[in-house]
Amino acid sequence: MSRFAPDLAPADMVPVILNAPAWARIGIAVRDPRLRARAAETLARSILEQLDGDAPGHDANQLSLSL
Repeated sequence: MSRFAPDLAPADMVPVILNAPAWARIGIAVRDPRLRARAAETLARSILEQLDGDAPGHDANQLSLSL
């Protein structure tokens, strides 16, 4: 990874991966190759957006779900 991001450690990637959409994290393990490919693409896009800082921030107008 140092070739692409020399100052990025593997431990820095953990929160980025865990903040990716859950369906994409689960989807990379399914048997259907098309769904697996879509999930991998979404996961990669989410990681790149979070690392670039271009990910949309928290919208104050969006109501949070209480679980």
